[in-house]
Amino acid sequence: MSGVADHEVVVVGAGLAGLAAAVTLHRAGVSCVVLEASDDVGGRVRTDVVDGFRLDRGFQVLNPAYPAIRRLVDVGALHLGRFWRAVRVADDDRVSLLGNPLDTPRALRDIAARRYLSAKDLAALGALSARVAAGPAQAIIDRDDRSTFGELRRAGVSTRAVETVFRPFLSGVFLEPELTTSARFFQLVWRSFLRSAPSLPALGMAELPRQLARSLPTAAVRLGTPVEEVRPGEVRTADGEVRTARAVVVAADGSTAARLTGVPEPRWNSGTTWYFAPPRAPLREPVIVIDARGGPVTSTSVLSEVCPPYAPPGAALVSASALTTLPEQEVRRALGRMYRTDASRWPLIARYEIARGLPAMPAPHEIRREVRLGEGRYVCGDHRDTSSLQGALASGTRAARAVLADFGRRPDPHTG
Repeated sequence: MSGVADHEVVVVGAGLAGLAAAVTLHRAGVSCVVLEASDDVGGRVRTDVVDGFRLDRGFQVLNPAYPAIRRLVDVGALHLGRFWRAVRVADDDRVSLLGNPLDTPRALRDIAARRYLSAKDLAALGALSARVAAGPAQAIIDRDDRSTFGELRRAGVSTRAVETVFRPFLSGVFLEPELTTSARFFQLVWRSFLRSAPSLPALGMAELPRQLARSLPTAAVRLGTPVEEVRPGEVRTADGEVRTARAVVVAADGSTAARLTGVPEPRWNSGTTWYFAPPRAPLREPVIVIDARGGPVTSTSVLSEVCPPYAPPGAALVSASALTTLPEQEVRRALGRMYRTDASRWPLIARYEIARGLPAMPAPHEIRREVRLGEGRYVCGDHRDTSSLQGALASGTRAARAVLADFGRRPDPHTG
């Protein structure tokens, strides 16, 4: 590239990774432009408002304990509603509450009943939690990797506990039922869960990327600008315009990044989420409900109990998530059994089929993949770290720090 570049840095994609990269660069005094193909920021983290209901595109939660959240986000401004650090486990004849009785005292009775978790299971989970919580996160990353299923069994968790509690719960987190996902990632998630409750922003999950975008100059983010080609020092958009830059950071999803840069394309885990508006809340608790029988619905929650602004005043909003596309009546039957009510007439607000939900992370999984591609090109996204909000934000920050290092610039110390 000869002459003066149009931009110091072009970031391709305004999802969480791209916005984290742009914010990190901006705080260090490096100007950049973010080119986004869609009509809003956020990538897969979007929220629609339908008849006063806030509908995230797929069931998602934010954990304030994520290190990248603490570095980049004004958590207080999100006005979080918090889930209990517990789950309701629905079986044929009862619904039990399992969680830490120190912050969910109601769980003590059902834990003491030992219907799902034996004394040996509780001891194994206590030892696993202590090991995961102790020391830096890097200690987890450096450990030998295996599947999550293998890690739970190795820790001494019984087959019954895995099948009735952990598989139903974690399959909804990983979007895969066999628990082949990296144990390193499971332990990082468990560590964050021990430190803080999963939460929802009052205005929906989309408020997270929007807050990041608002911290950038107004003209920095260009919506409706898909990128067709990335070359050293330049990008070509769909309208044929060529923009030159000292560095290009590709922060698109894993499949688009593979097309633009040649990095390996991830295998995707998919899922479907339904939203219903029952006449009244079927459960007056901010908790995730799972099916001990391993039924078709992996998890469900009354989101308006977690975060009231998710529904209009006096209304209720229920989410239901599954790993496959199911007939609506099958979802309703599952919800009726899990909530012990008749869900057959609940109004359906929306259904989201998410084909590219999360990049698969079978063990062994490399937590931090290279972000430098050479010739002024960089790549980031949850497919380069972990399939999570933390992974996307951390990857974008790493890519920006690599750019700054190559420019001979120092990052802002508050960005990390």
